[in-house]
Amino acid sequence: MSNAIEIEAKALVSQEQYRTLCKAFPNSERYLQTNYYIDSDDRVLTKEGIALRIREKSGVYELTLKTPLSQGLLEKTNIISMNQFAMLRDFGEFPAADLKRFLEMLDIDVSKLKILGFMTTERIDVPYKGGLLSLDRNSYNGVIDFEIEFEYNNMADAERILLDLLKENHVEVPLTTASKFRRAMATLKK
Repeated sequence: MSNAIEIEAKALVSQEQYRTLCKAFPNSERYLQTNYYIDSDDRVLTKEGIALRIREKSGVYELTLKTPLSQGLLEKTNIISMNQFAMLRDFGEFPAADLKRFLEMLDIDVSKLKILGFMTTERIDVPYKGGLLSLDRNSYNGVIDFEIEFEYNNMADAERILLDLLKENHVEVPLTTASKFRRAMATLKK
């Protein structure tokens, strides 16, 4: 299991603003990824501020748990097989991985966890000012939104650099704290 701290500033933008920002990085390649969001029917993880997902990108499946820190999120990730993903999706069998043991230590009944929704993202990643800038077109539950994220080593600078980029491109929007997980889960019927 790998551990990382994710610190990122983000903003939701309009389609026109997204296109403007994409034009600022014309030679950047796009790729697709799909996040499958996991929780129980009674949202036991969401209530605890925990996000759990499987990300499929280029045939690789990453099971990632995100928990809040004072600055950013602690991410714990396991690579799982396509078969393990299918067993969870089709039969509710949670992958036997370090994350399963970690969730059980938190008294989470993994037998109640299942994939509740998914989001497909067309992403452009750009190394930018010592961090990573991501321009995302997200599709989930009949919704399409556009998001700009800047991952950096501290939140204050991440926010400043992202706001400067937006301003330079005449995109005036506030930063947001609404994660992809939260936005996708909010559109699901209980």
